[in-house]
Amino acid sequence: MCKNKKLALVTGAAGVLGLETTKRLTSEGYRVVMADLDGSLLKKLAAEVGSDAFPMKLDISDPEKVRMACNMISRDLDKVSVLVNNAGILSTNKTVETSPEEWRRILAVNLDGAFYLSRELLPGMKLQRWGRIVNICSVAMKTGGLTAGTAYTTSKGGLASLTFSLARECALYGVTVNGIAPAYIRTPMVTEQLTEEQRQKVISEIPVGRFCEAEEVAHVVSFLVSDLSGFITGEIIDINGGLYMD
Repeated sequence: MCKNKKLALVTGAAGVLGLETTKRLTSEGYRVVMADLDGSLLKKLAAEVGSDAFPMKLDISDPEKVRMACNMISRDLDKVSVLVNNAGILSTNKTVETSPEEWRRILAVNLDGAFYLSRELLPGMKLQRWGRIVNICSVAMKTGGLTAGTAYTTSKGGLASLTFSLARECALYGVTVNGIAPAYIRTPMVTEQLTEEQRQKVISEIPVGRFCEAEEVAHVVSFLVSDLSGFITGEIIDINGGLYMD
C-alpha cells in the first residue's frame, strides 16, 4: 500500500455513479474508501476495482457511526484528502404524499450525511492545508423538481447551501468545496424509478436528446479534485445537457 497516494472517500460507492467515480479516481492515482450500506456488494466491487479500493459498510445518516468510521480510516489508512458526498436516495412524492418519516429519511441521507462527514474530515484537511470536497447536488434544486419529489428537491437545495457555507469557511486553508448539479444520469433513479412515459418526456425536453452518463459526472469530479481547480470554490457546476440554463 502506497501512502504517497492521496486518500479519497466516496459515499454511495456501490451505485453506478459512485463506482464510476471510484474507478476514475483510482485510475488517477488515488486510494479510495468506498462507503455504502451494501457491504457484500462493496467487497465485490472493490475487488473488481483493485488494490487501491477499500470497501467500508457505513450508514452516513448516523453521526456516531460516521465518527467511528472516520477514526478507523485515519488510523488504518491515512487522512482523507478528498471527500465526494455522492450518496443519495430519490423520492418522487410531492408535499401531501410525503410522510414525516420519508421527509426525515431523505434529508438524513442526502444532507445530514454530507454534513457529518465534512465535520469529521475537515480538521485533517485544514491541518494539511489541502483538501477537496465535492457534493453531488441536482438540477432539481434549481427547477423545483421536474420529476423529483419535495423531500429530494429540498435536500439537494440544502446540500448546495452547505457547499457555499463550507467553501467560505475553508478557502484560506487550501480546501475547496464545490458541487455538481447533474440532471437525469443513467442510473436506477432514472431507469427504474421513472416510468417509461416520464423518461420519454424528459428526453424530449433535454436539448442534447439523451440522458447523462455516469462517467461524464465522474470526469467533472476528477477535475474539481485536481490541483488545477484550486481557484474554484463555492461553485455548482451544471451538467444537464441544456435542460436548465442560468
